[in-house]
Amino acid sequence: MINTDEIYVTHYSHPTCTPFMNICRLPKAEAFKLASQMAEKGAGVASFDRFDDTHFDGYYTRRMATDKILRDTFIAKGGKPKEMHPIFFVLHSSKSLEDWMGDYSAHRIKLNDIPSDSISFTVDDSILIYKKHGVYTMYTKEKLIETLTQYPGTMEDYLRKLNKEHYCIEAQLWNDDYLNTVIP
Repeated sequence: MINTDEIYVTHYSHPTCTPFMNICRLPKAEAFKLASQMAEKGAGVASFDRFDDTHFDGYYTRRMATDKILRDTFIAKGGKPKEMHPIFFVLHSSKSLEDWMGDYSAHRIKLNDIPSDSISFTVDDSILIYKKHGVYTMYTKEKLIETLTQYPGTMEDYLRKLNKEHYCIEAQLWNDDYLNTVIP
């Protein structure tokens, strides 16, 4: 059985980036300017491809639309988002994301330190799953914990099984106040 006191969410950040950012929080012109700068800094790193001139317009449009759908769905499930656009984490860790990012730093917050009305979850990257299927399932913190506590193995076992079909469980943090609880 998984011990819920040991569950955390992880935010990955490339060393050339400021952690805990969502480019959609910037005015559009600033977002496009930053994306161009990021594409230059991250040339050759797979996770930066979305920021180059040939991809960013489509990425930005999808990210804005997906964030709105995520927020509206979260509110319908009882969430109380403080932010219009979340900061993205993954449940525990993601080998796929670690490989995709190359060099990275990991910032963790214990799930118990975040109230239920400030965090939501989707299986896989929300923008990719929505682009691929036009729909996704959002989980509340309670539903996720219920699923995890019913799992007969360890968290590592759960993630290994999950990773056979999915990249990760994405976590959307809707209140920046909880960024101050990052585990050193």
